[in-house]
Amino acid sequence: MIRILAFLAVVFALGLGFAWLADRPGEMLVTFNGYQYQVSLMVAAVAVVAVVAAVMIVWWLVKALWNSPYTISRYFRVRRRDRGYQALSTGMIAAGAGDGALARKKTKEAAKLIRSDQEPLIQLLDAQASLLEGDHEGAREKFETMLDDPEMRLLGLRGLYLEAERLGDRNAARHYAGRAAAVAPQLAWAAESTLEDLTGRGDWDGALKLVDAQKSTRQIERDAANRRRAVLLTAKAQALIDSDANAARAAALEANRLRPDFAPAAVVAAKLLFRQNDVRKGSKILEAAWKAEPHPEIAELYSHARPGDAVLDRLNRAKKLQELKKNHAESSLAVARAALDAQEFSTARREAEAAIRIDRRVGAYLLLADIEEAETADQGKVRQLLSKAVRAPRDPAWVADGVVSERWAPISPITGRLDAFEWRAPIERLGQLIDGHEDTPEAPVPAIAAPARPVQERAGTIEHTAETPGTATEEKTDDRAGEDHVTPITAAAFAQVPEDAEAVEPAQELTRLPDDPGVDPDDAADKSTRRFRLF
Repeated sequence: MIRILAFLAVVFALGLGFAWLADRPGEMLVTFNGYQYQVSLMVAAVAVVAVVAAVMIVWWLVKALWNSPYTISRYFRVRRRDRGYQALSTGMIAAGAGDGALARKKTKEAAKLIRSDQEPLIQLLDAQASLLEGDHEGAREKFETMLDDPEMRLLGLRGLYLEAERLGDRNAARHYAGRAAAVAPQLAWAAESTLEDLTGRGDWDGALKLVDAQKSTRQIERDAANRRRAVLLTAKAQALIDSDANAARAAALEANRLRPDFAPAAVVAAKLLFRQNDVRKGSKILEAAWKAEPHPEIAELYSHARPGDAVLDRLNRAKKLQELKKNHAESSLAVARAALDAQEFSTARREAEAAIRIDRRVGAYLLLADIEEAETADQGKVRQLLSKAVRAPRDPAWVADGVVSERWAPISPITGRLDAFEWRAPIERLGQLIDGHEDTPEAPVPAIAAPARPVQERAGTIEHTAETPGTATEEKTDDRAGEDHVTPITAAAFAQVPEDAEAVEPAQELTRLPDDPGVDPDDAADKSTRRFRLF
């Protein structure tokens, strides 16, 4: 648009110039080589413009002729490059679609039309084609070649990392991921693998630096970074709790500052503060964590904050936690345990039953069984409570990748993933039994009597005789007819019974229950007998 306006402005200026000359007539006299040429001013101006235009056209023609070899070669070079990029694009699409044959064909075509040093994507397409063809060794060699090119180094490391993962070589995979993370910490795959390697080796400081680099490059959000830092600092505090108490305390306090609701960080920080006789600050940390999410480890540590306290003092501290988080199963269980230690059985029983009403679980029933045994020693009630505990849902625990642990750990023992443990009830089965109303009295269920089989009394014995063809035929015929074949009692039958044979007692007649309605004779007559019966 700007060019069009400039062109129109130039044309308009020329028009104004010629109009100005036309309004002011005059003559131009030129003397050249003894001759005088006299023309009007308008004609002279037109001649000058024509000469300038002719000179420009001639210059353009001379320049075009001079540059014609380069222009022709550049045309063919651009055409060749366009064909190469078209082949490269088609090959990349074929590689993405899984067509190894077409990808290899387009790789060769693109390599002929474009030099690989000018376009690094040809090396990538070549490696992808090798992977599709199953030539993993050749693909690894091509990825290793990319490491020499600064532009392709990260791509080569990525390819080698995936190949190491495919072969199950975790050490090699983490090596390549570490090299990539050192160059570009914003790469998620490299940073995550390197983080697993550092945490697996217990290098918590290196893992913290990597998390800071991820946060600075905006690879992870601020809340996720704070969560990871809290987990790593808690793990560092646990590792240094016996060797360097001051460093462990600093790490635990920072972890608690980042995530006050993280129970492991609060427990470690409070434990270290209690060791240094700072009971007040440690108790505040536990109280803040208890308000966010009650946890049995918090209650246990809070109740035993001062080792010299009496059992009643521990009970009062448990009641204080209950005031901070009312109507919660963990609060009731904490008070019930402390009351059991103080032998206040009525309080312990009341709180344990309240915990069961809030959240039925194994631990609540076991605690109630302990209270029952300590107070009354009624083994019948204890066994009843233990049977309910067997059917009750399991207590929450630290679970990671199907592994249940009594203590929190920073990484999963199966996959090595950071912050894998969750405080939740373990999954025992696909479908839980419905036992929600087992504590209520059972309503009487009317008995539905099933119709009994008619009992036909027939006298007879089994005759031990040799089988003859005729007898077999008769038995098969009787089977088809559905009739029972009974051999009558004869003297010969008794003679064939061995002397050492055991006597068979006659079957006792079943006594009919008082509420048994019996069997309708008409139904018994309609029911046909069968040859073989299981019941």
